Amino acid sequence: MAITPWKSLWESRFPSLREEMDKVFEDFFGKAGFPAMKEDVWAPAIDVHETKKDVVVTMDIPAVDPKEVTISIIEDRLTVKGERKKEEEFKEEDCYRAERVYGSFQRVIQLPTEVIADKAKATYKDGVLKVTVPKSQKVVPKEIKVEVQ
Repeated sequence: MAITPWKSLWESRFPSLREEMDKVFEDFFGKAGFPAMKEDVWAPAIDVHETKKDVVVTMDIPAVDPKEVTISIIEDRLTVKGERKKEEEFKEEDCYRAERVYGSFQRVIQLPTEVIADKAKATYKDGVLKVTVPKSQKVVPKEIKVEVQ
Protein backbone atom coordinates (compact mmCIF):
# COMPACT_ATOMS: atom_id res chain seq x y z
CA MET A 1 0.00 0.00 0.00
CA ALA A 2 1.40 3.39 -0.98
CA ILE A 3 1.62 6.14 1.58
CA THR A 4 0.42 9.53 0.44
CA PRO A 5 1.27 12.72 2.28
CA TRP A 6 -1.54 14.25 4.29
CA LYS A 7 -2.81 17.64 3.12
CA SER A 8 -5.09 19.88 5.10
CA LEU A 9 -8.39 21.05 3.66
CA TRP A 10 -6.77 24.47 3.21
CA GLU A 11 -3.97 23.03 1.05
CA SER A 12 -6.09 20.62 -0.97
CA ARG A 13 -9.18 22.73 -1.67
CA PHE A 14 -7.94 26.32 -1.71
CA PRO A 15 -4.37 26.36 -3.07
CA SER A 16 -4.81 29.43 -5.27
CA LEU A 17 -6.52 31.41 -2.50
CA ARG A 18 -3.69 30.50 -0.13
CA GLU A 19 -1.08 31.59 -2.68
CA GLU A 20 -2.86 34.90 -3.17
CA MET A 21 -3.04 35.51 0.59
CA ASP A 22 0.65 34.63 0.93
CA LYS A 23 1.44 37.26 -1.72
CA VAL A 24 -0.64 39.89 0.10
CA PHE A 25 1.14 39.22 3.41
CA GLU A 26 4.55 39.18 1.71
CA ASP A 27 3.83 42.50 -0.02
CA PHE A 28 2.84 44.09 3.28
CA PHE A 29 5.29 42.48 5.71
CA GLY A 30 8.14 41.71 3.33
CA LYS A 31 10.07 38.46 3.21
CA ALA A 32 11.60 39.08 6.64
CA GLY A 33 8.18 39.24 8.28
CA PHE A 34 8.01 42.86 9.50
CA PRO A 35 7.54 46.20 7.71
CA ALA A 36 10.54 47.57 9.60
CA MET A 37 12.77 44.96 7.98
CA LYS A 38 12.09 45.98 4.39
CA GLU A 39 15.09 47.41 2.63
CA ASP A 40 15.41 51.20 2.74
CA VAL A 41 12.49 51.61 5.19
CA TRP A 42 12.43 51.14 8.94
CA ALA A 43 10.49 52.36 11.94
CA PRO A 44 12.37 53.22 15.14
CA ALA A 45 10.84 52.16 18.45
CA ILE A 46 9.16 54.92 20.47
CA ASP A 47 7.75 55.61 23.92
CA VAL A 48 5.15 58.34 24.51
CA HIS A 49 4.21 59.51 28.00
CA GLU A 50 2.72 62.53 29.74
CA THR A 51 3.78 64.53 32.74
CA LYS A 52 1.61 67.21 34.36
CA LYS A 53 2.93 69.84 31.94
CA ASP A 54 4.45 68.01 28.95
CA VAL A 55 4.11 65.24 26.41
CA VAL A 56 7.40 63.37 26.03
CA VAL A 57 8.32 61.22 23.03
CA THR A 58 11.46 59.09 23.24
CA MET A 59 12.80 57.37 20.12
CA ASP A 60 15.69 54.94 19.62
CA ILE A 61 17.72 56.08 16.61
CA PRO A 62 21.28 54.88 17.16
CA ALA A 63 23.86 55.63 14.45
CA VAL A 64 21.71 58.45 13.05
CA ASP A 65 23.30 61.87 12.71
CA PRO A 66 21.03 64.18 14.75
CA LYS A 67 21.75 67.01 12.29
CA GLU A 68 19.99 64.93 9.64
CA VAL A 69 16.81 64.46 11.71
CA THR A 70 13.82 66.73 11.07
CA ILE A 71 11.03 67.13 13.59
CA SER A 72 7.74 68.89 12.91
CA ILE A 73 4.52 69.33 14.84
CA ILE A 74 1.23 70.10 13.12
CA GLU A 75 -1.72 70.38 15.50
CA ASP A 76 -1.48 67.22 17.62
CA ARG A 77 0.80 65.16 15.33
CA LEU A 78 4.54 64.89 15.75
CA THR A 79 6.54 63.80 12.71
CA VAL A 80 10.16 62.66 12.92
CA LYS A 81 12.13 61.94 9.73
CA GLY A 82 15.70 60.85 9.22
CA GLU A 83 18.03 58.31 7.72
CA ARG A 84 20.52 55.75 8.97
CA LYS A 85 23.35 55.43 6.47
CA LYS A 86 25.50 52.34 6.07
CA GLU A 87 28.88 52.79 7.66
CA GLU A 88 30.66 50.38 5.35
CA GLU A 89 29.77 48.33 2.33
CA PHE A 90 30.51 44.63 2.22
CA LYS A 91 29.89 41.97 -0.34
CA GLU A 92 26.88 39.75 0.16
CA GLU A 93 28.99 36.61 -0.21
CA ASP A 94 31.29 37.84 2.61
CA CYS A 95 28.38 38.40 4.99
CA TYR A 96 27.68 35.88 7.73
CA ARG A 97 24.71 37.72 9.26
CA ALA A 98 23.13 41.13 8.53
CA GLU A 99 20.26 42.16 10.81
CA ARG A 100 20.74 45.91 11.17
CA VAL A 101 18.43 48.06 9.08
CA TYR A 102 19.44 51.16 7.15
CA GLY A 103 17.70 53.75 5.09
CA SER A 104 15.07 56.40 5.63
CA PHE A 105 12.54 56.41 8.42
CA GLN A 106 9.49 58.46 9.25
CA ARG A 107 7.29 58.19 12.31
CA VAL A 108 4.07 60.15 12.70
CA ILE A 109 2.88 60.10 16.29
CA GLN A 110 -0.60 61.15 17.31
CA LEU A 111 -0.09 63.09 20.53
CA PRO A 112 -2.59 62.36 23.32
CA THR A 113 -3.50 66.02 23.91
CA GLU A 114 -3.21 69.52 22.47
CA VAL A 115 0.31 70.96 22.68
CA ILE A 116 2.21 74.23 22.25
CA ALA A 117 4.31 73.31 19.21
CA ASP A 118 6.55 76.38 19.14
CA LYS A 119 7.88 75.60 22.63
CA ALA A 120 8.94 72.02 21.82
CA LYS A 121 12.49 70.96 22.66
CA ALA A 122 14.54 68.03 21.38
CA THR A 123 17.70 66.40 22.70
CA TYR A 124 19.83 63.55 21.37
CA LYS A 125 22.11 61.51 23.59
CA ASP A 126 23.55 58.00 23.23
CA GLY A 127 21.34 57.22 20.24
CA VAL A 128 18.11 58.29 21.92
CA LEU A 129 16.05 61.24 20.67
CA LYS A 130 13.83 62.88 23.28
CA VAL A 131 11.19 65.41 22.23
CA THR A 132 9.41 67.33 24.99
CA VAL A 133 6.35 69.37 24.05
CA PRO A 134 4.42 71.47 26.60
CA LYS A 135 0.71 70.79 26.85
CA SER A 136 -1.70 73.51 25.88
CA GLN A 137 -2.63 75.68 28.87
CA LYS A 138 -6.31 74.90 28.43
CA VAL A 139 -5.54 71.18 28.82
CA VAL A 140 -3.21 71.28 31.84
CA PRO A 141 -5.16 69.98 34.85
CA LYS A 142 -5.55 72.25 37.85
CA GLU A 143 -5.72 70.83 41.33
CA ILE A 144 -8.22 72.44 43.67
CA LYS A 145 -8.20 71.78 47.42
CA VAL A 146 -11.57 71.34 49.04
CA GLU A 147 -12.01 72.89 52.45
CA VAL A 148 -13.75 70.79 55.02
CA GLN A 149 -15.97 72.78 57.39
